[in-house]
Amino acid sequence: MKDNSMTRIKSASLAMVSMALAATFATAPAVAAGNETALGKWRTPSKNGVVEISRCGTSICGRLVESDNIRSNPGLADLNNKDTSKRGRKLKGLQILGGFKAKGNQWDGGTIYNPEDGGTYKATITPAGADTLKLKGCIVWPLCKTQTWTRIR
Repeated sequence: MKDNSMTRIKSASLAMVSMALAATFATAPAVAAGNETALGKWRTPSKNGVVEISRCGTSICGRLVESDNIRSNPGLADLNNKDTSKRGRKLKGLQILGGFKAKGNQWDGGTIYNPEDGGTYKATITPAGADTLKLKGCIVWPLCKTQTWTRIR
């Protein structure tokens, strides 16, 4: 009798663990799918920049595709970088967004590199509709600036 009760308890515990794991895996794609909104090409308000955001493993990253300055000089180098060893790299194709983690419907904990001043800032990306992103960059909180990026179709 005692042995039978232990078997039922173990079976019930195993069933609860299995349901919890199934619920976790069932909801994970839904969270990821909600964050797919950030993928694509985006127009930035600075110098008509275009940034292409794509998947980088479980994160996202963004590369600078073009800007007014790159259109006039395709070989434009990263001259303002605070790290002098990186000043020779080309801006076109440069990864400027990275390190983000999905958090609800936004991407948090990442960084954005600003080639205009050579600084890298903490960043959060929040979809504000199908064709708009709010990108907030911070030196330290509350010293932040938010830009609105518009999807290029």
